[in-house]
Amino acid sequence: PMAIMCAVVGGMSAFYHETMDIANPDHRWLSAYRLIAKMPTLAAMAYKVSIGQPFVYPQNKLSFAENFLSMMFSIPAEPYVINPIKAKALDKFLMLHADHEQNASTSTVRIAGSSHANPFACIASGITALWGPAHGGANEAVLNMLHEIGKKENIPKFIAKAKDKKDPFRLMGFGHRVYKNYDPRARVMQAICHELLEELNITDEPLLELAMELERIALSDDYFIKRKLFPNVDFYSGIVLKALGIPVSMYTVLFAVARTIGWISHWKEMIQDPKQRIGRPRQLYIGREQRDYVALSDRHSQLSPELKFTTKV
Repeated sequence: PMAIMCAVVGGMSAFYHETMDIANPDHRWLSAYRLIAKMPTLAAMAYKVSIGQPFVYPQNKLSFAENFLSMMFSIPAEPYVINPIKAKALDKFLMLHADHEQNASTSTVRIAGSSHANPFACIASGITALWGPAHGGANEAVLNMLHEIGKKENIPKFIAKAKDKKDPFRLMGFGHRVYKNYDPRARVMQAICHELLEELNITDEPLLELAMELERIALSDDYFIKRKLFPNVDFYSGIVLKALGIPVSMYTVLFAVARTIGWISHWKEMIQDPKQRIGRPRQLYIGREQRDYVALSDRHSQLSPELKFTTKV
């Protein structure tokens, strides 16, 4: 699905090339509306293509989150009944992931936009950056970790592994690079997570039971409390998406749907800045100083290991 999203979002510029004058405020607004409105439709269509089911069109009477659930899970053979708690949980997920300062994908959008590329190409570039597991794969990594732990009885062993600096195992979804205390988004996600699990009365899903037990133990362990390694938004969002029935292959896609609002806001803000210039990160050569010319026939077959660059933004 992410491959489809990269291609289709960039391809939208072929449909709307007559209204992509970034110097025109009306064109900028129109592009923003189109991107925000069409992302959930494209995401749901990418999923339907991947499982061989027919597309489901959006309905004007439904909300943003309700439409996405309908387009994802409804089938032509029967009406789809939307659970309001599911819609509420998805709505919270989308709001909490809408923007988060100068992260990798947002910076990518701004760099692409600084060249005055069209907004669809810029957002497609953000999707490609988000595709990387180090950025958009955090909530998927939480589920992979839970699969690795396996069952509740194994939690103490993996907690011990996490505390061992020599052990490569890390608890995914705990702590945050930016938030040195509790991730404020996690509080909201935690509440809706527990509300959703209670509403759905999920009692036979070992992975979700395992996650709740891991949360309980980590929040009461002095090691994690002293280091302020609290469950973050990725920990709870992974559980929420699992409870909603969203397949793992769609996690990053859903992240892109939410983050489009932030991306387009950053892009629009940047383009409106009269002092805006093309992005040009500095690159400083830190290799060897001046050297004598060596004839091609006398050179080694490989580059010198000392020939290297460092980039500063």
